[in-house]
Parts: sequence; C-alpha cells; structure tokens
Amino acid sequence: MSKQKLEQIKKAGFILKPNDPEIRPLYERIKAQFEAKGIEVILAERSAKMIGFDGVAFDTMCQDADFLVSLGGDGTLLSLVRRSYAFKKPVVGINAGTLGFLADVTIDDVDMFLEQLFSDDYRIDDRMMIAGYLKKKDGTKEEFFAFNDVVITSPKPSKMVQVNASIDGERFNSYRGDGLIISTPTGSTAYNLAAGGPVVYPLTKAFIVTPVLAHSLANQRPLVVPVDFSIELDAEKYEAIATIDGQEVYEMQEGDILCIQGAKRGARLLHRKERNYFSVLREKLHWGDRL
Repeated sequence: MSKQKLEQIKKAGFILKPNDPEIRPLYERIKAQFEAKGIEVILAERSAKMIGFDGVAFDTMCQDADFLVSLGGDGTLLSLVRRSYAFKKPVVGINAGTLGFLADVTIDDVDMFLEQLFSDDYRIDDRMMIAGYLKKKDGTKEEFFAFNDVVITSPKPSKMVQVNASIDGERFNSYRGDGLIISTPTGSTAYNLAAGGPVVYPLTKAFIVTPVLAHSLANQRPLVVPVDFSIELDAEKYEAIATIDGQEVYEMQEGDILCIQGAKRGARLLHRKERNYFSVLREKLHWGDRL
C-alpha cells in the first residue's frame, strides 16, 4: 500500500460534470467548505464557463493545484485522470450522485474528508495506466493514455469485427465478434464486467483481455496478462474503432496496428483511508444480497 502524502494542501483544482449547469449550487457549497479550511479553489475554464464563473486554463489549473478534484461521477473523474496524467497530481472524486467505484467521497462526507486531509488520515493509490498508440499504415502514430480500458468494435451497430492479437510480437488469438476489451484492473468493473470478464483488485498490475459476444465455436475466454507484456492488435479487413475510456475514438483502417503497454507510472488516486474496495463491490454489485 502506498505511503505517499500531499506535499501541501493549499490549492485544489476543480472540474465539474460537463453539460450540467445545474451543478452550480453544489459547487458553490463545496467551494465554501474548502475555503473555510483555508484551501484556495481553482476552477477549470470549461467548467467555469458552464456555470457563469471565472476560470483558468486546464493546464494552468493542473500546474498550480496541489491536488485535483472532480465533481460529478466516475466518468468525470476518468476524464480528469487521463487529461491531467502528465502533471502527476493526485485526483479525488466527489460524487454528485450515488457512491461510485472511483468518485467515492459523497457530498455529505466533504467536511469529514477535509478534516482527514489535514490529519494525514488518507491514502494515495497508484493505479495502473495504459500507454498506447495507433500505428497507421503510413507509419504515423497517434498516442493516447487510458485509465479504464481500450475497446475495439465496429463503427457500425451490429456489425462484426475480427481482432488479431499478438503478445510481444507473437500471434496468440483472433477474436471474431462484437469486439474486444483491453482493460486495466481499475476498469475491470466497467465494460469488462458487463462482458463477462473478471473483477481484478485495482492495485494489481495486469491487462484483462475480454472478448465481446464472440462469434466462434472455440471457447473464447477472458485472459489476464502481466503488465510487462506489450499487446498488438489489428482488425484485418474489417472497419473498426478503438474507444479510450468510453470518451475518445480512433479509427482503425486495414494495415493499422494498435499497440498497448503498461504506462511507466500510474495515476494517483486520493481516497479516504477507511474506503474499502470490497465494501464498494458489495454495495455496487449487491454481493451477498438475498434473492
């Protein structure tokens, strides 16, 4: 378990759930709570414009803040983690709805969470990130990072794709079906879980390779691969798209290769110390409930 701590607790950089201007009163309430503890709040420009506030450029916010805060749901936090990755700042999610897998500080817990920050009663988890790139047929590269998953599907609904997969340059499988998911352990409870993949403890360092509705008589099962390997994927003669964390889309043409590796360092997620991953699983997935 990581023993990292914040160097100082003076400035917090915020982004808000997009396309939700009604979040303004909630943001104002939380901003006042932070300021009451002596923490300056910096709001990213796009979020500020949405609610009629002044803000700063996203990169400026990430550079100046001691830690970053997403106010919304898990999708808002996913976007913040990916976009701020280069700045190496810890990220915490305040959930504007129900308890999330990632955004686990509730609105009612904000004051308690701030007290815990100043008493060093928190933890910073190091979560695996995917570093990938799409190598085009002409040799150019489009690089990306993913926190949850990379999903290859057809750009047309109900159309099949064939995804050829290699590990460290050696072909090991061809997946014919609705798609293929390459997930991190953090993303194992997202699309991977819905597709029948395993739940993997989030501090594990591994890829989860899960076919989506395989059109095959072969027993196409999910595969867990150590993070040390590199995975290469191509869609052969099929049209395909690669979707990053459900938010960014790259077109894959015949001859393009999608290369996936573990990033050299992880994302830093700030959590309440008492937050227990298995308790979250039990609550979100209703494990142990009587039928």
